[in-house]
Amino acid sequence: MTLIAILIATLAAGIGSVWVAALLMRWGLGRQQDGVGPQHLLSLAAGALLATAFMHLLPEAFESQAGAHDLFATLLVGVVFFFLLDKAELWHHGHEHSHAESTPHAHGDGHHHRHDHGHDHAHAAGHDHHGHAHHHGPRAGGWAVLTGDSVHCFGDGILIASAFMADIRLGVIAAMSVLAHEVPHHMGDLVVLGQTSTNRRMALVKVSLAGAVTALGGVLGYFLVAQLQDFLPYFLAVASSSFVYVALADLIPQLQKRLTARETIAQIAWLVAGMVVVTLVSGAAHSH
Repeated sequence: MTLIAILIATLAAGIGSVWVAALLMRWGLGRQQDGVGPQHLLSLAAGALLATAFMHLLPEAFESQAGAHDLFATLLVGVVFFFLLDKAELWHHGHEHSHAESTPHAHGDGHHHRHDHGHDHAHAAGHDHHGHAHHHGPRAGGWAVLTGDSVHCFGDGILIASAFMADIRLGVIAAMSVLAHEVPHHMGDLVVLGQTSTNRRMALVKVSLAGAVTALGGVLGYFLVAQLQDFLPYFLAVASSSFVYVALADLIPQLQKRLTARETIAQIAWLVAGMVVVTLVSGAAHSH
């Protein structure tokens, strides 16, 4: 039953986030600067990731018999590990999509997630999911994007599986958070692949296949964690470090720009909304 839940959740997070991204772009949300735009989605995702890490994953880990010192040490090592992955340009993702089809902007020096990854983003956004700037042309960026996506999604699947092995409710929350932060990322991927091919439908298929790798990570994570139950609290701490790193090192820095009072309030509102959504999903899942 748990394995089936993991498969459903990882497919929903991996492929569902691609389809949601494509739908939002069809509505014009990937380019417009007013209304609900990419910056709002980034704020929402950051709030969801932080709430999931600090309000759910870490508390669950600390409820175990594992010592607080060891868990905090694991959290610290995890954050440093994801930072080193970024430095090695292994975990690349694109999150800044509001200027995907315009001229390069201040984020060109990017730094970044996947969250769990690594690929070139040929669009002006120049960011990767674990933050990196990419200066390669669109022709060189297509396969790099898909490779990075696949590695990133595989890691996400393992993290989601770890959460499910601790608690079904926790798994649902983790999957929802992954979906939220992958939406703006996939919007950038679709822009890049759209530049390398005239067939937009094929671009959607390719990114969806990369997203499906999340399920492979989920299956491996299920069997891996099942064999290492005693280490589950540490898996949760690592998952938390990933979420915290992505939110603080990738998403939030992209939101740190000079804005009007109204834009700042909207940004904060969407950040809080991400936290509220996670809380509501947690409550709903708990009640069932």
